[in-house]
Amino acid sequence: MQLVWPSLHHLPSYIAALQAGWSADNLRGAAAAVEELERINQDRAAFVASMVDREAKGGPVKLPDGTEVNRLPGFRRWLWDGEFCGVIGLRWQRGTEVLPPHCLGHIGYAVVPWKRRRGYAARALAETLPLAKAEGLRYVEITTDPENIASQRVIEANGGVLIERFIKPAQFGGAAGLRYRVELS
Repeated sequence: MQLVWPSLHHLPSYIAALQAGWSADNLRGAAAAVEELERINQDRAAFVASMVDREAKGGPVKLPDGTEVNRLPGFRRWLWDGEFCGVIGLRWQRGTEVLPPHCLGHIGYAVVPWKRRRGYAARALAETLPLAKAEGLRYVEITTDPENIASQRVIEANGGVLIERFIKPAQFGGAAGLRYRVELS
């Protein structure tokens, strides 16, 4: 498995995953997949270009409850083993590790169900941590759900330490969450 920059070359495999019902959005699921497919159908090149936005020039981001917030600088990489396997994204605010309340963590990842249990998420996170450091971050915070043991293991395998149990803001459903910190020494 390797991380690749989103590209038109890799896009058909990404589309196939969306069409199979997968979405990186674990709250909005199929609705988010449909929205992405619509964006791809409107302009494939613009969709691919939107995956890397280090200057936060893209439009607002829609939260799970439908509210929109300003975009943060960030990028996504695609997990690739000859076909699309998942996505990992990094977002930040320049000059600080602090994120706005509507952003639960610096890094988010999702692996397609048919490629899970292969260590792909752990490898993707390991390869993304140096990229976060290169953006000037001293640490990253990653959140997961208390029942998502697989994600907790991925984070802990990469040096993550549980720093708090919290209740997610209403726009994320108000459910319990776990916040981990990974120091980038």
